[in-house]
Amino acid sequence: MNIAIGNDHAGTSYKFELIKLLESKGHTVKNYGTNEENSVDYPDFIHPLAQDVEDKKVDLGIIICGSGNGAQMTANKHQGVRAALCWNNELVALARQHNNANILSIPARFVSVHQAMAFVNIFLETEFEGGRHQNRVAKIATTC
Repeated sequence: MNIAIGNDHAGTSYKFELIKLLESKGHTVKNYGTNEENSVDYPDFIHPLAQDVEDKKVDLGIIICGSGNGAQMTANKHQGVRAALCWNNELVALARQHNNANILSIPARFVSVHQAMAFVNIFLETEFEGGRHQNRVAKIATTC
């Protein structure tokens, strides 16, 4: 699977651990994030990642910032992107099962790197249930 990963300065150390995890599972990872811990503006890194998810150049995305909020808000400006801010395993599973989330937003300042790794595993292994959820997901994108 082709997976995009992006981050701001708060998510740099997490990103490197997640890249190792993803590559160990045979995934191809495209790095959109900063490799430094100096302060940066997250939209500069998140917009290109979200565009590639929107254009289906990658299968899924993972974004990491301090709270996860700014990165998620930025990604969700793109049509066809359904970025979900998750801070526990159940939210990750539901984001995939019910909302067909294609980007996982991780709040680095509120979860451990081990929790983040578990989130990524759940995100990759959980399938969209479709059914009654499909109609709702189809109504998310705007037609403007």
